[in-house]
Amino acid sequence: MSLIVALQMDPIESVDIDGDSSFALGLEAERRGHKLFHYDVNGLSFQDGRVTAYARALTLRREMDNHFSYGEEVKIDLGEEADVILMRQDPPFHMGYITATHILEHIHPKTLVVNDPASVRNAPEKIFLTRFLDLMPPTLITRNRRDVEEFRQEHKDIIVKPLYGNGGAGVFRIRQNDQNLNSLIEMFQEFYPEAFIVQKFLPEVAQGDKRIILVDGEAVGAINRVPLAGEVRSNMHVGGVAQKTEMTEREIQICAAIGPTLRELGLLFVGIDVIGDYLTEINVTSPTGIQEIRRFDGTDIARILWDAIERKL
Repeated sequence: MSLIVALQMDPIESVDIDGDSSFALGLEAERRGHKLFHYDVNGLSFQDGRVTAYARALTLRREMDNHFSYGEEVKIDLGEEADVILMRQDPPFHMGYITATHILEHIHPKTLVVNDPASVRNAPEKIFLTRFLDLMPPTLITRNRRDVEEFRQEHKDIIVKPLYGNGGAGVFRIRQNDQNLNSLIEMFQEFYPEAFIVQKFLPEVAQGDKRIILVDGEAVGAINRVPLAGEVRSNMHVGGVAQKTEMTEREIQICAAIGPTLRELGLLFVGIDVIGDYLTEINVTSPTGIQEIRRFDGTDIARILWDAIERKL
């Protein structure tokens, strides 16, 4: 089976070839004989029922500073000429992202979009989590100052973060007697038009924030991300250190609980975050971590995902 694969992602020039999941997925597609095209979401258009993009044929190789080659830019009909679209542009989850899902919904599943664009739109990381109340930590989503103050009074030590943020940006820890809470709420109210999220601080984060990858609802690999000393954020974007790990019984239970919902919604490639006994995020927009997992234990998630994609076709 030789497929035409369109990568909807950020500029290929700046990717970290040793860490970027999209790069690994592209390499595996090439290994299977599939033909790659790359386009930026700004080149995506809808007109008269057709979804098109200005794209370039793409060749990848694992060579530092020489990791890609482009063909000439062409306009392709994604509904007629592409077999698979990997929607891999980075969050944040904003109106531009939502618009792209509406456009791609016109051609899915005739052209298989990974992940299902309607389900991506309906599953922003921190809100989708609320479908699984028994798995998540105490959580408040609000813009109301009084509710935040009462939440801190109850839980003492809290985390405040943007509802649609990514990469650890804008994450604050506020302790019981911290006098900055009101100023922080004012800042969030001024800079974000939507509600923000408040969660009970989980001290277990010092031992790591586990990233677990699920393919078609099945857990296939995990890494532990340990924050730097004095830091509450474990994201590798802000210095978190990846470590080899094994899944606990609780983590296996979490994956078993959410797996059927992921399959039902066509969320083929998902990364969840677990701190201690709690599920803290469900990442469906552009999950990362597969290269680190392969280095630690040899699990080739790119191959597993492409096997699943080819079965879907």
